[in-house]
Amino acid sequence: MSNVVIVESPAKAKTINKYLGKDYIVLASYGHIRDLPSKDGSVRPDNDFEMDWEVDARAQKRVQEITKALDGADRLYLATDPDREGEAIAWHIYEVLKQKKVLDNVDVKRVVFNEITANAVREAFSHPRELDRELIEAYLARRALDYLVGFTLSPVLWRKLPGSRSAGRVQSVALRLICERETEIEAFKPQEYWSVDVVLETAKGEPFAAQLTHFNGKKLDKLSLENQEQAGAAVNAIRAARFAAAEVERKQVRRNPAPPFITSTLQQEAARKLYFSARRTMQVAQKLYEGITIGGETVGLITYMRTDGVQLAQEAVSSARRVIESDFSAKYLPETPRVYKSKAKNAQEAHEAIRPTDLARHPEDVTPYLDKDQARLYELIWKRTIACQMAPAVLDQVGINIPAHDTKTVLRATGSVVTFDGFFKVYRESQDDTEQGAENGGDNKDRILPPITEGDPLSQKDVKPEQHFTQPPPRYSEASLVKKLEELGIGRPSTYASILSVLQDRNYVRLEKRRFIPGDRGRLVTAFLTSFFQRYVEYNFTAELENELDDISGGRVDWKKVLRDFWSAFSAAVAETKDLRVREVLDALDELLGPHFFPESANGSNPRACSECADGRLNLKLGKFGAFIGCSNYPECRFTRPLEVVDGDGNGIGGLPKTLGKDPETGLDVTLRKGPYGFYLQLGEPEGEGEDQKKPKRTALPKTYEPADVDLDLALALLSLPRRVGHHPETDKVIAAGIGRFGPYIRHDGNYVSLKGDDNVLTIGLNRAVTLIAEAPQKAPATEVGKHPEDGKPITIRSGRYGPYLQHGSLRAALPKDTKEESLTVATAVEILTARAAKDSPKKGAVKKGAVKKGTKKTAKKKATTKTPKKATKKAVKKAAKKAAEDDQPAATDTEEDATATNT
Repeated sequence: MSNVVIVESPAKAKTINKYLGKDYIVLASYGHIRDLPSKDGSVRPDNDFEMDWEVDARAQKRVQEITKALDGADRLYLATDPDREGEAIAWHIYEVLKQKKVLDNVDVKRVVFNEITANAVREAFSHPRELDRELIEAYLARRALDYLVGFTLSPVLWRKLPGSRSAGRVQSVALRLICERETEIEAFKPQEYWSVDVVLETAKGEPFAAQLTHFNGKKLDKLSLENQEQAGAAVNAIRAARFAAAEVERKQVRRNPAPPFITSTLQQEAARKLYFSARRTMQVAQKLYEGITIGGETVGLITYMRTDGVQLAQEAVSSARRVIESDFSAKYLPETPRVYKSKAKNAQEAHEAIRPTDLARHPEDVTPYLDKDQARLYELIWKRTIACQMAPAVLDQVGINIPAHDTKTVLRATGSVVTFDGFFKVYRESQDDTEQGAENGGDNKDRILPPITEGDPLSQKDVKPEQHFTQPPPRYSEASLVKKLEELGIGRPSTYASILSVLQDRNYVRLEKRRFIPGDRGRLVTAFLTSFFQRYVEYNFTAELENELDDISGGRVDWKKVLRDFWSAFSAAVAETKDLRVREVLDALDELLGPHFFPESANGSNPRACSECADGRLNLKLGKFGAFIGCSNYPECRFTRPLEVVDGDGNGIGGLPKTLGKDPETGLDVTLRKGPYGFYLQLGEPEGEGEDQKKPKRTALPKTYEPADVDLDLALALLSLPRRVGHHPETDKVIAAGIGRFGPYIRHDGNYVSLKGDDNVLTIGLNRAVTLIAEAPQKAPATEVGKHPEDGKPITIRSGRYGPYLQHGSLRAALPKDTKEESLTVATAVEILTARAAKDSPKKGAVKKGAVKKGTKKTAKKKATTKTPKKATKKAVKKAAKKAAEDDQPAATDTEEDATATNT
């Protein structure tokens, strides 16, 4: 009997193969093997939403490997991840193999497990099931919705708002949140207020602090003391008064631990405590889930990390209680285990929370086998899981009302002391910053008040009035944005990381000091969508659509009905925009974004006044390269400026280019800049003009670094790349690390291996580099045919993605299919190369540049001005729509990128 098992990633396949033994062949699909083709018409609403699927070119090889393994096999186990996306991958594999007619005598089963441990995997294989049709239909509905929005809305956006890139279904709503928060900040008017603190002293000389709460017989709120004069009057009244303790309130408070991690809370806490991005958190968690080699055995350290269920398996609860009792004593163990239930609507309760697979495996036990980020994230998950089953923390809180002798002025002192630390012994949740103003200053430290009883006289030591200003709501961090999306019911655990990444990749937003700031392009897109597609970026609408998708997965509603209801209204809304004129679009955007691009000036001058003509008014305008700001007196006045906010002197408010300092060797400025492909570093400025101009040294900023965190030392290190890592122990050839057009890499013997995940181009060591080179798919070695008779350079046969080819210098020519490599002669090879060179050279009789025949000038001009732009526009629209359709799609597995890192 032979069994074939399919999982997503090679790392997972390797681990599971060890658990199952020699009777099982475990192969990796490398994520999804097929998707909707990136062309209009792949989803056909008029034909009951029929969908076309296309096997990815890279996946063809995987399909062939699976097909070959199934020859003579008895069973096929689809063991992809236990969520909806994993079910979809399993379904795609099944459908492709069924079409190939290789499953006729094969028993196909679905296997799911929440952790990659020997016991969990073997238990899952002893209880296989069928594919879950309802989960598959929920995936199909989501994929169709995202595709239809992308291929329908993005072209409209592109045509009406040139320069914009795409509009994804969920991504657009997340962008709206960020833009609206920025509008709130810009419209915010700071308000002055004062507080008065008093340092009092007991009869025994014990000082403590109290705050003014009542003045002139009235209770004060936060903004009651509006200026220094009012604060001064309160200070004088306090100094003239005598105080004694009146009411002393004592109560005991219990604080219970937070539930174990789900995807969103893990991303939030990792952002606050570890400063990880959501994408980084999921990458590291994926590695911990798939397995780490410890003591010669590969074992998964945490359970599946895409979940919204907060419950724990019974064995995990029992294990946690044993650890608590042995490590912290029985007093930290509650009488009964804690049971958690999700507050999120439609949470997938069948999914367990994120926890260590073995709680007896302490963080210090596994740290030697993990890199720094893996160790920190594992420790965070372990502590949160242990804490959630511990006894509550107990605090004694004291509040004392301290009136003056005339009772018109009242002070209040508060304090608390932890009488039993409980779960505080292990873990305390971070302060949430979603709505708090900067004036709150984060958590207050516990203050202990001296022993005071009612009637005790108190003397004054000091009175401190303090000026404050109200603060605007803070910009969203990754943690607070994920929390907000979760609260609104927008998106799902597997989509948060991809949504945040897409917003940055599209240059709609940027991260500065770990806060999202919308770019002008992002604000334009949001303004356009809220003006002409308001319903589809409303929070309630998007949340309700998510609920309907959940209802599909629960078997409560038909997926085609959901699509029909959505499409009938959406297609009508899109049709209404076909007759929109650019002037209407501009007027709407100008009204919405005017306060942003033309803020009030400090000197009272008109921010829209043109600086080049007397009576011109600055407005938003659209050109073929996007939006810009121009004068209303065009064409008489041709003043323009980029679409950006400027200060009173006309300088851009964006901080770029940013000078980081000077290079100590050359004395040239090192600057951080932003180009069409992202952020980059530059040394010096261009020298010379025209063809003789010498470009300065530049290097791309890797996505693992935030622009706000780049300093001079880091910039110089990146500009100094490539660097020598060391000599390969087998070949003795140099291994170098650098950054190329496809990102960070290591190079050895002419081959390149991309760096992904945890590997840092600046710090990667020799041992790790050798391992990556060994694990990377190797190119077949080149075979030399002989020397070219003209220059003596070698002619070689190499393997390419489309088959074998000949290479001589930089010239390449495909090898004819009927040619046998082993019998190929130098003469035949020269003929093939010569024919290819002739084909690449300009054809005889071609019209030379500038030589247009009589009577064809108008035709040539017409072709140059109409056909080419039309073709380019069509291609650009399709590309934008494809990107939009993919924007809100979750990654099937974060290791898919890692697994497919290949020689480039």
